[in-house]
Amino acid sequence: MLMSERIRAIKPSPTLAINAKAVSMRQAGVDVISFGVGEPDFDTPRHIRQAAVRAIEEGFTRYTAVGGIPELKEAIIEKLRCDQNLSYEREEVMVSCGGKHVLYNLAQATLNPNDEVIIPAPYWVSYPPIVILAGASPVIVETREAEDFKLSPDALEEAITARTRLLILNSPSNPTGSVYSQQELERLAEVVLRHDISVVSDEIYDKLIFDGKPFRSIAQVSEELKGKVFVVNGVSKTYAMTGWRIGYVAGAREVIAGMTKIQSQSTSNPNSIAQKAAIAALTGPQDSVGNMVRAFDERRKYLVGRLNAMPGIHCNMPAGAFYAFPDFSHCFKIDQDGRDMKGSGSLCDYLLTEARVALVPGIAFGADDFVRFSYATSLEAIREGVDRIEEALQRLVSSA
Repeated sequence: MLMSERIRAIKPSPTLAINAKAVSMRQAGVDVISFGVGEPDFDTPRHIRQAAVRAIEEGFTRYTAVGGIPELKEAIIEKLRCDQNLSYEREEVMVSCGGKHVLYNLAQATLNPNDEVIIPAPYWVSYPPIVILAGASPVIVETREAEDFKLSPDALEEAITARTRLLILNSPSNPTGSVYSQQELERLAEVVLRHDISVVSDEIYDKLIFDGKPFRSIAQVSEELKGKVFVVNGVSKTYAMTGWRIGYVAGAREVIAGMTKIQSQSTSNPNSIAQKAAIAALTGPQDSVGNMVRAFDERRKYLVGRLNAMPGIHCNMPAGAFYAFPDFSHCFKIDQDGRDMKGSGSLCDYLLTEARVALVPGIAFGADDFVRFSYATSLEAIREGVDRIEEALQRLVSSA
């Protein structure tokens, strides 16, 4: 069978692969606790579901405009105006089939062969493949745990070349939960403007922030910078709507027009019913968001406290999203039944087999010393899962 070179260069999503393996084990009767998939464990709020039912009953089941219906674009524009004080026109907004689809369309519309895209590590697993599928090259810039995994202006400056086209910035971050401050964004903005590059600001977790910290978008730094920023967001994480597949982007209208052209030849419009549901999410009651954040906050504190109490393990307290990213390198290079724990992949395989706990290895995010926990699961599951991990690690150490 003939396969394209681009397919040979791409691997399946590690997070989805871990989740699939955990599901398969459960179907075989194994009691698996999953910290793997980045998906809220809450139901989509009732008023959003009701909006979808109304759309079906009213026959809103046909094709729509490729880039999203006008009412949804207006809801997005109002959201960005109220939350970030950012002003956009309809021609500067586009709706796609989830945030990942937005990023794919954006890469296809802006990148050429030999272009470079700067991606701070740890990074969301799909950023490099999306860049590669557009024929460009990801330039990975490592960050330090001691600096809360944030990209420094000096590191950004050093990574920029004549081929640099984009910087991808994710705040709050998947997998680390780090959140950039206004001052940190301003310092990065100086470098961006000096070198005349563009920024993809992935803000999908913008509402999931703890300790009363404000969310800041790099597009807010200045009007000049706003023209170089593509604000990417969606309803998946904030409103527990992962399966509804609605993401959106705001940015330069000529690029939005190009993205719309690409989408017209691939998926066409996003799901019509999901678009109506997304309007209800953005314009309706927001109580569910606050409830979800409070639940995540309780889980976050418990999980990080337990992790930091384990010998040799360290975990920064995440400021946003619903992930913890502890350093497990202390457990590497310990033999277990002839297996050499050389990195996060082998450790996660051991914990899935021996502890029946699914985690995502840090190597998938470009940081092999670490392991990602999603605490988008019940507190009871978190307690049991951490207990299992502690017992499995004790067996690992005692057998070494």
